[in-house]
Amino acid sequence: MGVLAHETSRKEGMNLKPILQSILEDYALPLGGDHGVAHWARVLENGLKLADATGANVKVVSLFAVLHDSRRINEVTDPEHGTRAAEFAAELRGSLLDLDDHDFRLLYRACEGHTHERNHPDVTIQTCWDSDRLDLGRVGIMPHPSRLCTEFAKRPETIKWADGRASFGVVPTFVLDEWGIDLERGFRGEC
Repeated sequence: MGVLAHETSRKEGMNLKPILQSILEDYALPLGGDHGVAHWARVLENGLKLADATGANVKVVSLFAVLHDSRRINEVTDPEHGTRAAEFAAELRGSLLDLDDHDFRLLYRACEGHTHERNHPDVTIQTCWDSDRLDLGRVGIMPHPSRLCTEFAKRPETIKWADGRASFGVVPTFVLDEWGIDLERGFRGEC
């Protein structure tokens, strides 16, 4: 699905590499950590798979994947990281983020509420939150259907697929091949 994630983002006019470069300039945690680049890539793949079923806005889902944990300051507890990520998205708007007002509000809200809110009436926000929650296996937590928003995410086969990838720490090939990020050394070459 790594190729699919990249191809879908490309079809939607998404070049995440400049955004990732901006994120990583001030990223405080290890690139390969629990909330780092491999997690963002799996959240992107989860989100695109869900968006295909839910009809969520792929551009918002893709941006959420790379931004939602981008401003964490530790791996354990950081209740304000979602708000910091939303504010960082606001800083990028107009330069690296080209979203209309509606889509930006969705992205901001998804980032801001992804840790402490259970559900939201908008399917794009639901898809963003589910894409993150489906990756809880990276920290030893099996996603539970009662904590997911969309019917597609709640399916046993969806949970099994996502949890298997998270639990084994799968790093999608596009992280290095397309994003140019080596989890040990950062960006490879120029963007």
